[in-house]
Amino acid sequence: MIKNYFKIAWRNMKRHKAYSGINILGLAIGIAACLLILQYVAYELNYENFQVNKDRIYRVQQDRYDKGKLSTQWAAGAYAVGNSFKDAIPEIEDYVKVVQNGRVTTEVNNQPLKVEKVYFATNTFFSVFTYPLIAGNKSNALKEPFKAALSESTAKKIFGTTNVIGKPLELNRNSNYTITAVYKDAPANTQLKPDMLLSYATFVKRTTDSSGNGPETAWEWDGCLTYLLLHKGADPAVVEKKFVSIADKFTHEDMKKYNAAVVYHLQPLRNIHLYSHYMGEPGENGDGKTVYLLLGIAFFIVIIAWVNYINLATARAITRAREVGVRKAVGSQRRQLIVQFLSESALLNCFALVIAIVMVLLAIPGFNRLSGQHLSFSLFGEINFWIGLLSLFLIGVFFSGLYPAFVLSGFKPIDVLKGKMSGTKQSSFLRKSLVVFQFTASLFLLIGTVTVYRQIQYMRKQSLGINIDQTLVIPPPIVGIDSTFLQKMTSFKQELQQQSSIRDIAVSTSISGEPVNWNAGGIKLVGADQSTQNQYRVIGVDYDYIKTYDLKLIAGRPFSKDFGSDKHSVIFNKKGIEQLGFNNPAEALGKKIDFWGEQYTIEGVTENFHQQSLREAYEPLILRLIPDVNGYLSVKTKSAKAGETIELVKAEWKKFFPGNTFEYFFLDDHFDEQYKADQRFGQVFTLFTSLAILVACLGLFGLASFTTLQRTKEIGIRKVLGASVTNILRLLFREFAVLLLIAFVIAVPIAWFTTSNWLQGYAFRIGLQWTFFVLPFVAIIVIALITVSFQSIKAAIANPVKSLRTE
Repeated sequence: MIKNYFKIAWRNMKRHKAYSGINILGLAIGIAACLLILQYVAYELNYENFQVNKDRIYRVQQDRYDKGKLSTQWAAGAYAVGNSFKDAIPEIEDYVKVVQNGRVTTEVNNQPLKVEKVYFATNTFFSVFTYPLIAGNKSNALKEPFKAALSESTAKKIFGTTNVIGKPLELNRNSNYTITAVYKDAPANTQLKPDMLLSYATFVKRTTDSSGNGPETAWEWDGCLTYLLLHKGADPAVVEKKFVSIADKFTHEDMKKYNAAVVYHLQPLRNIHLYSHYMGEPGENGDGKTVYLLLGIAFFIVIIAWVNYINLATARAITRAREVGVRKAVGSQRRQLIVQFLSESALLNCFALVIAIVMVLLAIPGFNRLSGQHLSFSLFGEINFWIGLLSLFLIGVFFSGLYPAFVLSGFKPIDVLKGKMSGTKQSSFLRKSLVVFQFTASLFLLIGTVTVYRQIQYMRKQSLGINIDQTLVIPPPIVGIDSTFLQKMTSFKQELQQQSSIRDIAVSTSISGEPVNWNAGGIKLVGADQSTQNQYRVIGVDYDYIKTYDLKLIAGRPFSKDFGSDKHSVIFNKKGIEQLGFNNPAEALGKKIDFWGEQYTIEGVTENFHQQSLREAYEPLILRLIPDVNGYLSVKTKSAKAGETIELVKAEWKKFFPGNTFEYFFLDDHFDEQYKADQRFGQVFTLFTSLAILVACLGLFGLASFTTLQRTKEIGIRKVLGASVTNILRLLFREFAVLLLIAFVIAVPIAWFTTSNWLQGYAFRIGLQWTFFVLPFVAIIVIALITVSFQSIKAAIANPVKSLRTE
């Protein structure tokens, strides 16, 4: 019986090739798009999934409040948190401290080799986290000072093998470590991907003074990532409540002087990637809103494809009514007919599934380039992929096939064979409702695409208030930093400034495109009340910083070697002066501030400028003069021949800073990196919006074809009575135009609400304009008109004699 059902289904498919082709193509595109997005979403949601203790690990996140207002949020907070909380809270089983060290340099064959992601970590790192050891003992690998653990790839890069236990390792020509462990490289979907781990005991030894004051007792130092492993069954909410009394005990008096407070929270390890964007993050994180929005798009597309099937199947009901009537007349039961029509749905979905798999195989490389993800063909070996595929198939078969099956099998044989049809009004209403749904979804996606594109363009075209064009940036040297550094840096700059292709050179602790990690609290005017203290971001700069970056001074003067007192001078940005209490920047000139126990004079005020992307608001900023600052070297070039300038700088760099790797990047490219996630989201959004519209139009094309076919005789009569081709087209398109107008009315408020909420995530954003809604509607109208007109024109220009012969 089952074989017979599928044989009949196959014959029906062959008899109605256009109908079957439209359905299969629409379903294949919908399933393929859904599968790609589901893999993307699964990748994002499975961050840290490899960690054995993933459900028990929490990171301590720190919030700073000034005068009751949230001022700073850290991922990497106070150093003393881990050991203090562990000692006082029995629900905590263990803790890990991780401190970002930045780059280090070692030598291989007398050539400098850079290792990028280096962290200090406590000895508990390998017992709390799941980074399997290839060699070494996890119980003591990082227990003692000057011990190091290498990732598998780093060990091979430096030594050519992983058999390196006990070998010495010199870093930055000033530190010697012994290698105690080698661990497997971290998977791509984890936040911590250390190339090298140095024992936290080394950091403690280096930073603890003779009085015993160091990181283990430091509640004022920021920069330590603290992870807690809770006992099984422990309630994180209960643990978090206990933080308050412990933090008050150690920090209450100091914070009270500053009229400030610090609050600690627990972040589940698995939530960090999508929901954490704080200071001191060890890596770039994703966006939970984006992930779930794309998940919604995935279901939109596949539902639109299923709706196509329902629409076309119910539209064909009149052509299959006689078939149903005859089958029932010869004894077929309704249950058998339902199975027959579900068999047709299964066969169509099966063909679509096979084509969808081929599409996914072909699309993975391009999708990875577009989205920046790491999907691979190995996903076909994952059980979850096939479970998802089977689920889509089964849901598709029943969702798309069940209603048409009940409608078609419900025809009464006597009425059908007499030419009387029942239930056509209900079917017509359903088809119209589904068309409205399809184009509501398409309009919503298209409006979203326009909004995303305009916001990204707005951010990229806005003036930054700082000139980052033609700026070559070299990361700071890490080898040879001693008492001669200032002399070497001065000579290096002088040599470069003699080159005709170089305009200016500056050194600073931070550059545009990155957060300012120097966070200074307790700053106030000399003589002012303690309650006026506030936090500021601080950039250490040399004398040439203002000139090199063309910063606009709205009051005062830049730093100058002509003023010996400038070593104790600062320049604020406008936002910083306002926080200090001045509405007129000129009034702040000459005033002195308390800065960590020393007094500095305000010599100038700059206009606000964008240190980071326009997603971030202006921050109160201080430029502090440090003549011998070791930081990023910014070389402003005049020549369009970038290659020649780079070679000149490289030659001088090797001469003055031997043992350091020469790396560089252009600042405008570096700044634009901040927008890559937004751009990728925009590209992915546009791609799947286009697919959704394509699938909807396929359905509209099929529906228009059947509608035109059913009205063939009517069209012939109208032409005989004098109707023009334009009149016929207007008649056929009017019904669809009304449906599109209804879709527009429904889509606009939904899209307005959604895009408004999305834009709230940007400090500098566009305003929603009427064109964002009308232009997508016009585009959909035009696309629908072209889609419908293809069949309508054929019917309108056909010979009416042939039309009137049609039954």
